[in-house]
Amino acid sequence: MSSPPLPPLDVTPRVDLEWGLQGARRFAERVDVVVVVDVLSFSTSVTVACERGARVWPHPGGEEAHALARSIEAVLAGTRSHTSGPSLSPTSLLDLPEGSRLVLPSPNGSSITHALMNAKVAVVAGGLRNAAAVARYVRDVGAERVAVVPAGERWPDHSLRFAYEDLVGAGAVVRRLTETVPGLFRSPEAEAAALAFAELQPLDGTPSGRELVERGFADDVRLAEQVDASDVVPVLREGRFAAAALPSTL
Repeated sequence: MSSPPLPPLDVTPRVDLEWGLQGARRFAERVDVVVVVDVLSFSTSVTVACERGARVWPHPGGEEAHALARSIEAVLAGTRSHTSGPSLSPTSLLDLPEGSRLVLPSPNGSSITHALMNAKVAVVAGGLRNAAAVARYVRDVGAERVAVVPAGERWPDHSLRFAYEDLVGAGAVVRRLTETVPGLFRSPEAEAAALAFAELQPLDGTPSGRELVERGFADDVRLAEQVDASDVVPVLREGRFAAAALPSTL
């Protein structure tokens, strides 16, 4: 029996998947919502911070990040090597005071969301931790076209490196969208990610996960791989992430 023909590219509702900054830029003008997925750890860190009632400014980093933090009277998150204070480590943000203002640099998820700051599209941070909440948000705002963008990692030459944790994080979002949005069409890439999520493996077996465990950040990995542990959807508005109003329950 032959396979049915693919629906036209403009079919709605629809979810597509593309990797990295170029993937995000490709879809920014064509969809209603872009979901940026950087499980270890930008999107997880943003979600945890927003759970605490913080506002988070994404930034690629460097001196401009310091200047931004000073100009808005925010805390500049440090690197994981810092032993105290907020950093890219999600567990370092579990006790953030409500109303905190945080500039959070990272080379992957933060750089992607910063590049989309002026795009006319809703940008949210998603992953394993809040996949179901992201799906409810998409449904409740009436979005018909969604792009899920796994951030990936970087090789030493700065080229994009595949990251399993971002594939399955994106797949979790696709799977929850499928369960939440009636008649959703999934691109082949989105379908593949959803299938990968269905066979989710422990993240401490990935290169990034192993590295974090070896550096003493096993708790970050465990927090990032908690599926649907959060009802918070960080939405980028006016240059910073804040929690959207809680979606209705399924």
